Amino acid sequence: MSEPVYVGIDVAKASFEVAASGEAQTLSLGNDEAGHAELCQVLVPLAPRLILLEATGGHERLLALALAAAGLRVSVINPRQARDFARCTGKLAKTDRIDAQVLRGFAALLDAQGHEPRALLDAQQRELTALVTRRRQLVAMLVAERQRLALAHPKAKASILAIMDAIAAQLHDVDGQLREHVRAHHADLAKLLTSVKGVGPTTASTLLAQLPELGHLNRRQITSLVGLAPMNRDSGTLRGQRHIFGGRSDVRRVLYVAALVGTRFNPVLKAFYAKLLVAGKPKKVALVACMHKLLIILNAIARTKSPWRNEIAGIA
Repeated sequence: MSEPVYVGIDVAKASFEVAASGEAQTLSLGNDEAGHAELCQVLVPLAPRLILLEATGGHERLLALALAAAGLRVSVINPRQARDFARCTGKLAKTDRIDAQVLRGFAALLDAQGHEPRALLDAQQRELTALVTRRRQLVAMLVAERQRLALAHPKAKASILAIMDAIAAQLHDVDGQLREHVRAHHADLAKLLTSVKGVGPTTASTLLAQLPELGHLNRRQITSLVGLAPMNRDSGTLRGQRHIFGGRSDVRRVLYVAALVGTRFNPVLKAFYAKLLVAGKPKKVALVACMHKLLIILNAIARTKSPWRNEIAGIA
């Protein structure tokens, strides 16, 4: 029986480096349609067990889609994971060739541990993600301009106000596109999610875009994926506080706002928050616990396709 083939690909803006099992040399190709097609022709006969790429701000997206379309098993991972693995194996230098080889080795390790690649987003999901990302960028720009306006010289205020008007107009357009997209493709699930007091259209659209696993994982898996599962900090006689770490920060941001609203207007979250405060928990810890509970509730709603009900949410 032949040895399984693993492939690591280090992707840059204009090119990518490919390292495959059993090959001492790496292959360098252009990060364009022709390069993607050539790589698929090379890899399909090899039938690799796993192809591993790092997320590189979107430069890897079209290549990953091309590989998946060719029927190849491809996974896109967080660059921090790959870098930590490189350090563990003593690879402190960093070049395209070394990075590709590190990813190849990491692919073999992940496959041995039963790693299942996250499904690549389809066209509708990519469109929704693009709109949600653009909305977040516009909001950040608008906040920055408002902060500048407060301290600006009178001579500069007219320019800042003009930019703010332009950003506000773009934000209005993007919000309209988001509403139309959600109405066309995710209306049922969005309606279920917004049945929870505290969860509005922005939170729902972010969850739909950034957390497609919602409703498909159990409570421990979904909270760990988002980064709301408390991590132990115990070693020897040391017993440290539990902290949340990693996960999807964009999802946590909208859950923070939703939980904050929920502690005032959602009867279940309000009672849960008050109970934690009476028990002596700091307000921030109590609010994070509410985020954790809210995510579990939303996951259960998405899984069961049932709207909010106090008696069910109270035991989630």
